Amino acid sequence: MSAILSADDLNDFISPGVACIKPIETLPAQASEDNSNPYEVTTEDKVAASQPPPPASISLTDCLACSGCVTSAEAVLVSLQSHNEVLTTLDAHPPLHPPWMTHNATSNGYTNGTSGEHGEGKLFVASVSPQSRASIAAVFAVSEREAGNMISQLLSGHQGLSSGGVHGSGFTWVLDTNVVREACLVAAADEVGTALASGSKAPTAGSEGALDTSPQRPILTSACPGWICYAEKTHPYVLPHVSRLKSPQALTGTLIKSVLHRRFNIHPSQIFHVAIMPCFDKKLEASRSELTSHAWLPEDDPSQDAVRDVDCVITARELLHLAAARNISFSDLPRTPLPSSQRVPFPDPKLDAFLFPSHSVDNHSPVAGSSGGYLYHILRTYQAQHPGSEISVSRGRNADVVEYSVARDSETIIKAARFYGFRNIQNLVRRLKPKLSRMPGAAARGAVRRPGGAAANQEAMKEYAYVEVMACPGGCTNGGGQIKVSEVDEIRGWAEDQSEGTTGEVKTTGAKDQKVWLARVDEAYFSADSGSDGDVDMDDTEDTAVEKTRNGDAVDGISRDYIRDVVEHWAGITGVEKTKLLYTSYRAVESDVGKKKQSDVERVAGLASSIGGGW
Repeated sequence: MSAILSADDLNDFISPGVACIKPIETLPAQASEDNSNPYEVTTEDKVAASQPPPPASISLTDCLACSGCVTSAEAVLVSLQSHNEVLTTLDAHPPLHPPWMTHNATSNGYTNGTSGEHGEGKLFVASVSPQSRASIAAVFAVSEREAGNMISQLLSGHQGLSSGGVHGSGFTWVLDTNVVREACLVAAADEVGTALASGSKAPTAGSEGALDTSPQRPILTSACPGWICYAEKTHPYVLPHVSRLKSPQALTGTLIKSVLHRRFNIHPSQIFHVAIMPCFDKKLEASRSELTSHAWLPEDDPSQDAVRDVDCVITARELLHLAAARNISFSDLPRTPLPSSQRVPFPDPKLDAFLFPSHSVDNHSPVAGSSGGYLYHILRTYQAQHPGSEISVSRGRNADVVEYSVARDSETIIKAARFYGFRNIQNLVRRLKPKLSRMPGAAARGAVRRPGGAAANQEAMKEYAYVEVMACPGGCTNGGGQIKVSEVDEIRGWAEDQSEGTTGEVKTTGAKDQKVWLARVDEAYFSADSGSDGDVDMDDTEDTAVEKTRNGDAVDGISRDYIRDVVEHWAGITGVEKTKLLYTSYRAVESDVGKKKQSDVERVAGLASSIGGGW
């Protein structure tokens, strides 16, 4: 799905006009009092000719509420969330000065001194995924760290977006999702441990995927929105197995907006959060109604309309278009970090030390994969809890199916697996599908297990405690929003000194060359080095917090005690339960496509009976 989506090539996708089930209601315009004739009789054809209906408008929310198609929804969202949307918002709103930096602001409110005749200001925040940085690093032959610095210079530096535009607006913070991902990894391991220890029961009908339920074994990753959309629309029986944990993208948006709103009284609509992600499916995720301010605001909070935690998602490819639209040569941007004097601290010192650590957060090893390392961190957590145990790896039917196990003294402690790509996902969901007997009364008794077949597949799947599921073959570095090998020369040509400033140019664009190119992106992703940037001036509080991450109950360099302490602090200062901050819910989407449509007579009869009338 996401691996082939492109705004320039949509001719192989379902047209929204073919399978869309959204009802479009067009009411005739009211005639003015001067020309109105209450006694005039006309025909529908005449009215239609004189009053052509306006173009049908279908929003992304409408598409997410329909299972008539998946790809048409993605086609719609390409025009809704793009670099043009970012530029339009930057030009429409002046930058909002953080309240803790103004002299006339209180600790629980803000004073917007830049509003006035230009309208209400906004606080601009961006979060960048390591896969997007790796894609840009491969294009410009720089390290992943240098690519991240160039992105920060574009979004927040003086030579970047703030140097132009109507108001000179730039991004106050550029966050690394690797940091928030550490909280996701710890929460994922805790979720698996709790679910396996409690032996979660099958949910009642209608509560599959609910926030207050625990996932069933095997627990399936929820960080890939393409996979989640596919499950909700086509295989809702797998929802009881899906992890309730938010992705790093969603968790970053919740963290920023909940803290600034609850503690500093900045309304979520005043914060514009842009996420730079490797695939178009992340646009689907940002548009989910479950990932809005209504999910975490207390019931007694006088909130108006729901505000999305992530306002706009762009890809690595669109980020370069963003620079080109402002006539900024991305390759000429400084490859060094922003000066420490230019960095705006996050208002809460503890969260500032968490979001902007003095040391770089490492990517995982190739064993962990290119999709965040959920599975590997869970295995390492169980290995740490059982000294002397070892992790064994066994390749499945292809490179995107891998089985893992943690064992000690011939005793298997936990088994897990990785399924990447929709070809393998189809096999996964087929093995999880319950088999119902066709005998009368079988539906009331539930599934009837037979020797072999579906029942055997289900039992085999239950041996896995956790399955990491990703829609893209090869993982997130192969996302549809990543820069393709056929685009490399064109992008490098945007730079004036491209003949001298780039190395390792790719001249051909065949399938084999794309695999070579993906290997370069993976190399950039896995080779992210650690250590200080050398230009970050941390105070004693931050140094203490960073030192704490290196001690305690650490797994793969991530201190579980420290992460839990940060989450507790987050929940404490916002007054919101951790469950609402960290987790979300999923729902089955019923399809009306192909079903018999209700006739006008049946519709009117149903409406009449519902209000006490009849024929």
